[in-house]
Amino acid sequence: MPLALLALTLGAFGIGTTEFVVVGLLPDIADTYAVSIPTAGLLVTGYALGVVLGAPVMTGLGTRIARKRMLLGMLVLLVAGNVLSAVAPTFGVMLTGRIVASLAHGAFFGIGAVVAGSLVAPDRKAGAIAIMFTGLTLATVAGVPLGTLIGQQFGWRLTFLLVALVGLVGLVGVAALVPEQPAPRDARLVHELAVFRNPQVLLAMAMTVLGFGGVFAAITYLAPMMTEVTGYAESSVTWLLVLFGLGMFVGNLIGGRYADRHLMPMLYTALAALAAVLALFTLTAHSKPAAAITVVLIGALGFATVPPLQKRVLDQAAGAPTLASAVNIGAFNLGNALAAWLGGLVIAAGYGYTAPNWVGVALAVSALGLAVVSGVLERRPVRDADDAQRELVATH
Repeated sequence: MPLALLALTLGAFGIGTTEFVVVGLLPDIADTYAVSIPTAGLLVTGYALGVVLGAPVMTGLGTRIARKRMLLGMLVLLVAGNVLSAVAPTFGVMLTGRIVASLAHGAFFGIGAVVAGSLVAPDRKAGAIAIMFTGLTLATVAGVPLGTLIGQQFGWRLTFLLVALVGLVGLVGVAALVPEQPAPRDARLVHELAVFRNPQVLLAMAMTVLGFGGVFAAITYLAPMMTEVTGYAESSVTWLLVLFGLGMFVGNLIGGRYADRHLMPMLYTALAALAAVLALFTLTAHSKPAAAITVVLIGALGFATVPPLQKRVLDQAAGAPTLASAVNIGAFNLGNALAAWLGGLVIAAGYGYTAPNWVGVALAVSALGLAVVSGVLERRPVRDADDAQRELVATH
C-alpha cells in the first residue's frame, strides 16, 4: 500500500480522537465552565450535527478545488477547532471550537476515501479505504483512553492541544506524501448532485444509517447496561470501550479485505451476524465474560460493514464520487444520532437497559433487507438482458 495512506490514516486518527475524547472529559469540562453535564453534552451533539451538515456543505464548496488542497484545508480546520477548544474562555467559545473541528470530519473522510481508492488498483480499493479508516478505529483503542487519562491528570485543555498537534503532523504528512490530484475538469456541484438520482446510491446510504445505527443503539447505552445489568464497576467501562475499539479495528480490516472480493455477500453476512449478536447481547449482558466478548463482536461486525458500504457508494457514484462519499460519512453520524434517540425512548418507556439491543436488531435487520433489495435490483438488468437474448434466439 502507498505510503500516502499513512498520512491519511494519521489525519483520520486525529479526527476520531477529536470526536470521541470529549466524552470522557465531560465532567471536568462541566466543572470548568460551571455548567451541567447535560449542557456539556451539547459538545457531543454539536459535533455530530456539524458532521452531518458540514459533510455536504464543505464538499460542495470544494467541488472545483483539487482534492489534496481540500484535505489540507480540512486538517487546518481540525487543528484550528482543537486549539480554539483548548483555549476557550467560555463554554460558548468551546462549543464553537467543536463545531469548527466537526466541519472537517465528513469532507476529510469522504474525499480521503476517494483519494485512498485512487492510489491503488481497482481490486484493492476497499482495502485502501479500510487502512485509512484504521486511524478512526485506533483512535477509539488508543487515542481516546490516552487523551482521557492525560486530561484527567494534567487538565483537559492539554488533551485538545495534543490532538491539535496530531492534526498538524497529519497535515504535514498529507502535504508531503499525498500526490496532487486536480479536480476533474467537468467537476460541478450539479454534476455531483446528479448521482443522488441513482437508487443504488440512496440505498447504500440508507444501509449506512440503519446498519451502523444498529451498533450505536447498544453502544450508546453501554455504560448503564454494564454497570446496572452486568455488574461491572464504572471504572471498567473504559476498558470495555477499548475492547469495542479492538473489535472495530479487526472488523474494519476484515471488511476491507473481503469487500474487494465479494462486496455484497460481505454485507449480507456482516449485517445478519450483527443482528444475531445484538439479539444475543440481551442474554450475555447478564454475564461479565460473555458481555465482554459480545462487545468485541459488535465492534467487529459493525465496522466490517464500513469499507464495503463506502466502496458501494464510490462504485455507484463513479462519475462524481466526492460529494456522495462525504454525505455517506454524514450518514454514519446520522445513524448514531437516530439510534441513540430510539434507544433512549425504549429505556424511558421502562423496558430496561438491555432494550436498546432490540432497537439495534431492528435497525440491522432493516439494513439487511435494503441490502437484499439492492442486490436484486443490481442483478435484474442482467437477467432481463439474458431473457431478451433467449427470446431473440427462440424467434430465429
